[in-house]
Amino acid sequence: MKIKLHEIPVREIVNGYVDSAENGVVGYSGKLNIRPAFQREFIYKEKQRNEVVHTVIRNFPLNVMYWVKSDSGDYEVLDGQQRTISICQYVTDEFSVIIDGMPRKFGNLTDAERNQILDYPLMIYICEGTDKEKLDWFKIINIAGEQLTAQELRNAIYTGEWLTEAKKYFSKTQCPAYQIAGDYLSGSAIRQNYLETAIKWIAARDGMEIEDYMSLHQHDTNCNELWLYFQSVINWVQAIFPKYRKEMKGRAWGEFYNKYSTNNYDPKRLEARIVELMEDDDVSDNKGVYEYLLSGDERPLNIRAFTPKMARAAYERQKGICPNCGKHFELNEMQADHITPWSKGGKTTADNCQMLCADCNRRKSSI
Repeated sequence: MKIKLHEIPVREIVNGYVDSAENGVVGYSGKLNIRPAFQREFIYKEKQRNEVVHTVIRNFPLNVMYWVKSDSGDYEVLDGQQRTISICQYVTDEFSVIIDGMPRKFGNLTDAERNQILDYPLMIYICEGTDKEKLDWFKIINIAGEQLTAQELRNAIYTGEWLTEAKKYFSKTQCPAYQIAGDYLSGSAIRQNYLETAIKWIAARDGMEIEDYMSLHQHDTNCNELWLYFQSVINWVQAIFPKYRKEMKGRAWGEFYNKYSTNNYDPKRLEARIVELMEDDDVSDNKGVYEYLLSGDERPLNIRAFTPKMARAAYERQKGICPNCGKHFELNEMQADHITPWSKGGKTTADNCQMLCADCNRRKSSI
């Protein structure tokens, strides 16, 4: 990994500055990719943006920035995108700041004041290395300012046509992924949560981590596999659970699809069971209903536990004897258990509580 500190004046970075909105932002005579297409919206608030400009005007030191150099000799901003865009927007007269009590755009300044800004040196570390080295390094430097999400960190490393295409589907407000699945996804499209979710699901299908999948497909010319897979997941969910409920938002639908999509489910029976489970007082986590219906595992439901009072009453009733093995135990050596299992209609009530020794309870749970 090669890392070298450079002093680059504002005038060189602003030279060739073009903000093409969805098609990205460039500067430094077209050699610097300030914001790759569909990577991240400008998120600085007005106060933060203005503070950057005031720092430059006062000739105070601005935090260092980080660029990565590509094999082609061009550069991409790793850290400092918001500060760079703030400065470029001011120099191109997109907003004014208060100076000596008056709002002034760059064009309202004197020649000396403009030159002071244009000559201001930005401290920039430029790095070269492998994808893994750059990602590990970027995680270390991403410790101040507007924190990047994990997927934004990955996007800064695995750039290419595949990622650009994927962001068209997953990384914009009102993007296609939002249109078909906004009710099922958590997070924000522009903060790359939708993209991260989709890649996580398809990577899990192939036994990979997100980074492995992005590295494998970085130089593909399209993202058809990812988009078609994502649509398949959502179509499957809507087919077997046609009635939407708020509890469906943010579930690991892709992982469920990978495991259970080949099973045959009856949507009408599933709906009837959902109604029962949503009304069951013993179900503490309604969001777990869907995973339970697919897998049969009760753990996502977080079934209500017996209270200490119920457990004590059952212990006294049994005189400390485990009904399974017939041995006596102290209260703290026993565990409360349903006499009639919850899955067979048993409720978490005092009259359905029994105390089993830890060993018997463990054996019963494994049956």
